[in-house]
Amino acid sequence: MDRGALRRGAARRGLTRRAPGGTPHAMTERVDRKLAELGLTLPEPAAPVAAYVPAVAAGGLLHISGQLPFDEAGLMTGRIGEDRDLAYGQRAAQRCALMLVAQMKAALGDLHRVGRIVKLGVFVSSAGDFTDQPKVANGASELMVELFGDAGRHARSAVAVPVLPLGAAVEIDAIVEIAPGEGLAS
Repeated sequence: MDRGALRRGAARRGLTRRAPGGTPHAMTERVDRKLAELGLTLPEPAAPVAAYVPAVAAGGLLHISGQLPFDEAGLMTGRIGEDRDLAYGQRAAQRCALMLVAQMKAALGDLHRVGRIVKLGVFVSSAGDFTDQPKVANGASELMVELFGDAGRHARSAVAVPVLPLGAAVEIDAIVEIAPGEGLAS
């Protein structure tokens, strides 16, 4: 099979590195347009609260530390299934996803360097009898697909935990493929 056929097959399976339009900054334009359509804005990337860095690039991948959910009122706290409901958890997961995108932009300099979202790790502060962690995680997963198209489809884990840092309702980390090009932002 020739390389052209391989590239066409990859494009059909959603494994391409650029948003429709094919320009180097098409992904950035797509994300900006989708955020506006959804009435969302990227927050300022959060600074670490302990002895770690927000993101590390290694082997063509960007590993993003766990991000907490912040809305207009501040940190979204509570335990899903105890003092917070499923819808709140989904909103919290979406806010974590926005923070992940903000960290991508800070680390890469621009979102055109995002090749694809590889994996999300979703931690849900949950009551012992709450078992809808995957539905909570959909708040982040669906936003990634909205923003990045097929490049936003990813592997994922969604697990329950009894408590998260600062009492957060949700925390999400990510692995992102870095598209070929110049180095990371400084």
